[in-house]
Amino acid sequence: MTHIESTPEHGGPDGAGSRRDFIYFATAGAGAVATGAAVWPLINSMNPSADVLSQSTVQVDLSGMERGQRITVNWQGKPVFVWRRAQAAIDAARATPLDALVDRTDDVRENPNLKQPVPALDQNRTADPAGEWLIVIGICTHLGCVPVGQGPGDALGEFDGWFCPCHGSHYDTSGRIRKGPAPRNLDIPRYTLAEDLTLTVGA
Repeated sequence: MTHIESTPEHGGPDGAGSRRDFIYFATAGAGAVATGAAVWPLINSMNPSADVLSQSTVQVDLSGMERGQRITVNWQGKPVFVWRRAQAAIDAARATPLDALVDRTDDVRENPNLKQPVPALDQNRTADPAGEWLIVIGICTHLGCVPVGQGPGDALGEFDGWFCPCHGSHYDTSGRIRKGPAPRNLDIPRYTLAEDLTLTVGA
């Protein structure tokens, strides 16, 4: 059996190895603390500032909108389609049976105003029981294009709602996918609509 003598290189009696290890770890620890102190301001600067956090909700006065009018609200970089629907659009949406839909259920991920999944009936997707107000996120659920239909003269698609020009998805007057590659209905943002028709998106 090979015998290794106790030398300073192997932590001998004079403790030089132990002192060297201590100095190494102390230096490394101090370096880590210094690096953390230098990097923390950079990391902290990446956190949302108060003014950015305040934009997590957007308020819009809808009282001046007329029946049939559509507007787009910018919320967290996303277009939110607001439509004060005429009766013909409401009737068309509510006359559509569930078995005619591609996506027959809206869940909490698609509509955070819900507490549980519900059938994708028009009355479950509107801001008011009468169905006058429809509020959806204007991003096609296929590959994220913005459907047309909000502007005067825009193509509405085969179901008079919205049409995605990127790959041909057609949405009806309730924002439900009816034809094309989109896998699900237009998502609905979290919002509240007060009696004075102040819309708060993100609330």
